[in-house]
Amino acid sequence: MRQEIRNNLLLGLCLSCSYDNSSWRAVRMLEKVEEFNMDKVIQEFETLTKDAERVQKETLKRILEDNASAEYLQNLGLNGRTDPESFKACVPLVTHQELEPYIYRIIDGDASPILTGKPITTMSLSSGTTQGKPKYVPWNDELFETTMQIYQTSFAFRNKEFPITNGKALSFIYGSKQFKTKGGLAARTATSNVFRSAGYKCGMRALQSQCCSPDEVIFGPDFFQSLYCHLLCGLIFREEVQFVSSTFAHSIVHAFRTFEEVWEDLCTDIREGVLNNNVTVPSIRMAMSKLLKPNPELANLIHNKCVGLSNWYGLIPELFPNAKYIYGIMTGSMEPYLKKLRHYAGELPLLTADYGSSEGWIAANVNPTLPPESATYAVLPHIGYFEFIPLTDLENAKGDFLSIDPQPVGLTEVKVDQEYEIVMTNPAGLYRYRLGDVVKVMGFNNSTPELKFIRRSSLLLNINIDKNTEKDLQIAVEEAAKLLAEEKMEVVDFTSHVDISKEPGHYVIFWELSGEASEEVLGECCNCLDKSFVDAGYTSSRKVNCIGALELRVVRRGTFQKILDHYLGLGTAVSQYKTPRCVGPTNIKVLQILSENVVKNYLSTAFN
Repeated sequence: MRQEIRNNLLLGLCLSCSYDNSSWRAVRMLEKVEEFNMDKVIQEFETLTKDAERVQKETLKRILEDNASAEYLQNLGLNGRTDPESFKACVPLVTHQELEPYIYRIIDGDASPILTGKPITTMSLSSGTTQGKPKYVPWNDELFETTMQIYQTSFAFRNKEFPITNGKALSFIYGSKQFKTKGGLAARTATSNVFRSAGYKCGMRALQSQCCSPDEVIFGPDFFQSLYCHLLCGLIFREEVQFVSSTFAHSIVHAFRTFEEVWEDLCTDIREGVLNNNVTVPSIRMAMSKLLKPNPELANLIHNKCVGLSNWYGLIPELFPNAKYIYGIMTGSMEPYLKKLRHYAGELPLLTADYGSSEGWIAANVNPTLPPESATYAVLPHIGYFEFIPLTDLENAKGDFLSIDPQPVGLTEVKVDQEYEIVMTNPAGLYRYRLGDVVKVMGFNNSTPELKFIRRSSLLLNINIDKNTEKDLQIAVEEAAKLLAEEKMEVVDFTSHVDISKEPGHYVIFWELSGEASEEVLGECCNCLDKSFVDAGYTSSRKVNCIGALELRVVRRGTFQKILDHYLGLGTAVSQYKTPRCVGPTNIKVLQILSENVVKNYLSTAFN
């Protein structure tokens, strides 16, 4: 195992030079991974979490000392103090909007110590699906270090339960478009910052197993061509694939929905040893020509398996008989895809990945055998400084979560069964940053809390006194979708919109379906959606007509693919893409795509 890791690392080190000039970091990662010992990593986790309060103080001290020269901190009057009490007294809670003036100075080329002691050389871009446009988030070497720490911890616990040896990973990962800012900084998605790091190739990717796909496929300029070749590479190495993964569950589901459409083309490519003409990127064709050789026997095997499957159930283990699990982020906005993912997975376990954001990592999944719906994440106290705003403070905001003056508690002061919004201080210039995520404390691992992701703190649907979140929308859709089962239909994807173009305003739910459902069933679904929003503010407002009848709009097949295409055109990486669950009035293009593809609409009569 150690020799295989070393060989993979050396290969990754050679490949990384073309994407990242930080070869010294590659060597550093090589040294770290050569020393990787799962038992040692688990023991270090135990040591760190036994005295999380002390580790948090040391972490804050390190961050503040490293960035003591930063203009932002100096203007707040810390005067070199690094204790939590002074930090909280001097440094305000902030949102991204309040940091944007500083971030845009960095983007425009100001190399002075603004948010950090050392200059920021790279910007991460959020997916943009929450706010309608990407956010710029500072990225530095220290954030990559935290990525390695999270990864090594979760890998150690995961590999203890599901050992991976001498195999490959079918990883649906994609490098996003990148560009230079006005000041010359590289700007790309957070996932691409990881994938393009020398340390990724020498550390994470090599640590678990080699990815089936060459770098030319991962960093290809056309998503659809890269996806096709990911699938093809997986089939070529089908006996060696030990797990299937992507950043988000959505990407895995999307990949195998695509497989349903192109599997015959893939079989033809394998049979003839010639890549499909629809793949036109020269670098991808060149890389694939080294892997693709005529193999009629393999093509016939795959063809027979596809023909023999009933409605594609258990597709993944049929294609990859030695796969041990499927891995990716499966909580939060990814939960709606679990049903379809389980359909493809058959009996293969689903393992959810770690808890983080574009702004940085928070916690690791150290209980990999738990199903995604029950997953918890143990906060690593040495990768950032964390505070928690009690949900009671958020509830007092009456819907405007960012307008209050809450009183956060420390990492070890949280209480079991209570919900909180996370506040993060990281090594890349975010201090007391309100992440906007609500989590529930499920228990403690030694003295560090184990968190369950609940939802985004901001309201998703709000017209009057109603307060409905992304989780509330998901529950309503899942309940109504049960009515489709009799007609063997499913919701492919969904989103929502608050229509206040006329009085009273009302909720609009957009559904893309897998087939044609009857008028009667869709009418019942519309009523069920309306009744499934159980928030007291909503139901009381509906009864007195302060909120109008909910509207269900069914859109054409492929509509959500067009939305994905739109975001890809803006530079979003598929690895980071999340379907927007509420489309606001400023997101004109997505609203236009939805509106132009509506084929049926229904108004609820549930409150008549």
